[in-house]
Amino acid sequence: MSSQWRYLFFFFLEFLKFSTSISKPITLTTPNPHLRFPCKPPHHNSYPFCDVSLPITARAQSLISLLTLPEKIQQLTNNASGIPRLGIPAYEWWSESLHGVATNGPGVSFDGKIASATSFPQVLVTAATFNRSLWFLIGSAIAVEARAMYNVGQAGLTFWAPNINIFRDPRWGRGQETPGEDPMVASAYAVEFVRGFQGGNRKARGEIRDGFVGKRVLKAMKGYDGSGGLMVSACCKHFTAYDLDKWHNFSRYSFNAVVSEQDLEDTYQPPFRSCIQKGKASCLMCSYNAINGVPACARGDLLQKARTEWGFNGYITSDCDAVATVYEYQNYTKTPEDGVALVLKAGMDINCGTYLLRKTQSAIEMGKVQEEDIDRALLNLFLVQLRLGLFDGDPRKGKFGKLGPDDVCTSEHKTLALEAARQGIVLLKNDKKFLPLDKNVVTSLAVIGPMANNASLLSGGYTGVPCYPKSIYERFQVHIKKTSFVDGCFNVSCDSDDGFDEAVATAKEADFVIIVAGLDLSQETEDQDRVSLLLPGKQMALVSSVAAASKKPVILVLTGGGPLDVSFAEEDPRVASILWTGYPSEAGGKALAEVVFGDYNPGGRLPMTWYPEAFTSVPMNDMNMRADPSRGYPGRTYRFYTGSRLYGFGHGLSYTNFTCKFLSVPNKISLLGSLKAGSRKNILHQAGHGPDLIHIDEVESCNSLRFHVQISVMNLGDMDGSHVVMLFSRVAKVFRGTPEKQLIGFDRVHSISYGSTQTSILVDPCQHLSFANEDGKMIIPLGDHVLMLGDNLEHVISIQTD
Repeated sequence: MSSQWRYLFFFFLEFLKFSTSISKPITLTTPNPHLRFPCKPPHHNSYPFCDVSLPITARAQSLISLLTLPEKIQQLTNNASGIPRLGIPAYEWWSESLHGVATNGPGVSFDGKIASATSFPQVLVTAATFNRSLWFLIGSAIAVEARAMYNVGQAGLTFWAPNINIFRDPRWGRGQETPGEDPMVASAYAVEFVRGFQGGNRKARGEIRDGFVGKRVLKAMKGYDGSGGLMVSACCKHFTAYDLDKWHNFSRYSFNAVVSEQDLEDTYQPPFRSCIQKGKASCLMCSYNAINGVPACARGDLLQKARTEWGFNGYITSDCDAVATVYEYQNYTKTPEDGVALVLKAGMDINCGTYLLRKTQSAIEMGKVQEEDIDRALLNLFLVQLRLGLFDGDPRKGKFGKLGPDDVCTSEHKTLALEAARQGIVLLKNDKKFLPLDKNVVTSLAVIGPMANNASLLSGGYTGVPCYPKSIYERFQVHIKKTSFVDGCFNVSCDSDDGFDEAVATAKEADFVIIVAGLDLSQETEDQDRVSLLLPGKQMALVSSVAAASKKPVILVLTGGGPLDVSFAEEDPRVASILWTGYPSEAGGKALAEVVFGDYNPGGRLPMTWYPEAFTSVPMNDMNMRADPSRGYPGRTYRFYTGSRLYGFGHGLSYTNFTCKFLSVPNKISLLGSLKAGSRKNILHQAGHGPDLIHIDEVESCNSLRFHVQISVMNLGDMDGSHVVMLFSRVAKVFRGTPEKQLIGFDRVHSISYGSTQTSILVDPCQHLSFANEDGKMIIPLGDHVLMLGDNLEHVISIQTD
């Protein structure tokens, strides 16, 4: 084990020990002595809702029974009013924590004892690690800092993250916030982040990967089912089919997402189903857009499905002002009161905004809303607050009461942020093994580009105040004393080439040149989608000019979340290597320098397809995932896209060579004994030579069909490294819309030079070998399924009924 891995071993050991024994006495900074809380003795602690010996449902109902109608209405907004006569202070529901405690919500302030918080890489970069353990640990670390900030009065306990929408279109300004384009990856991320964030224990895998922590540590961790207390509350957003903000004349506030039942079932909904069923999220946020003509917050069928079929146990909030949009932007109702009644009766519980606060009383007077509708919403809200311990008395005496400023921006958390940035960097091109550079022979280095010397551009959307931000240029200065910087363009838009001459002159003088190009939040963000996949402005010309002037081929570093068409650089021999860093946040520059100089072997993989510029002819408002050759529609994401691509989903290179092989995998799966009585007669026979199909609803025992695929990963190079094992499946085209292939399992494994590592991937045929038919019903094709590792290794497994 290298010193780097040995250090991280002990870090994760201590991190997990802390997260599982936080109730034990520890010496920490004292929280805010003036923190306001309900059930404060001696005057307000005798109410039944303060009695911790009672079931929380009884406590919540007791509280509701004590409220007047005006007091109830005042609880239906994110900025819930206090109830002084009951000793209940005001509460702000809206705090954000997408990749660290963020400033976007009014519930968070960095003006106090805690002036900064750990900024982890943007979610898309973290997804590129394909490391479930890392996702869980990041969620846990953010939760510790969030609870610490609550204890000093600088945050709430209800945070509206993660964003688990599918990165459907490369132009989407918020794709950076998501785990990418694959519903299985998005689902896995949702589960791990939410479990870690809400205070759960990790049991998704048998061990922490990449040599961090062994099984003996996990044995000490308690089980987690998400039904009890919460450290902080996570929120799955934005439900559902939300992935357009502002593109041409289309706006998220009025956009009607026309989605087929087929796409809804096997693309848009799976992350939310997993977030609720497996992650046990305590909040769900309904989105601005309409789905097939009905505003998302008014889709009672979908909201109730989350509760009745998926087992959702929590509260449902609107996106901010999404209740107002029902009437004012989408013109779905005749009056504001109709809109209020519609969302409350659909199952929404709280409005981010003031629309319910202002319109509910008149809706009641008009007979459109009953007090029982409000009581139902309040029950869901108070139950979550009770699970958070808000009515258990002084939080300083509670399970998490000793957390404070000393638990924010810790060395452990900053190391975790660095490790996430390292693992998320993707090596896209490396001609003639140009990288890594030997720092001992690099006499001078030029770092060129408008993002290279501005640390604030590395964080992406929904960020806070980082602990220790440093720019890419500053991080390279640590390694090479003679490092120079020129921006080349005055900003990321790069509308002028006035700075090109200086950039070219600097490149000519340097031994090696790194160009930092790409995107920042001026190009892609909330309420702003892109119209082009090319580098902004004259950045392409800057890259080419500098590459032509450099003594040696250059290294191109790409920032930002959205895919870029950099085919000019991929094809240019003067650009030897291309690295994608995304938005790597505060530790990104350090991670990048370590990769460039070979202190870390890159192993990240793209969690989204990189399309050519020609893809921009596809209307962004077309929500169809499947290709339709009859109208020249190429489909979306690697699962259905039939056009050309620059880099595919899962692309990523390493400084070493890995090979994989199947060690153990069955040749046949029999459904005999697993089908419901009489199911044989419900087998769907295809016309012609297509395989027979069976609805997964006809399978009585999916668990009995599960099998493990044992895989060996061999490192054939002279450098230790990590490899992302990706197991795909492919089946013959059963009907229109059959996926080209789909990911059914992944794992990130670490292997020493010339060593081998084994891993096991659990395959559930009902979940992994199925997809939706045109009616939105999940089906499994009988017959041959091809399991694929990499580009060349395949194994055929047959699913039969006998």
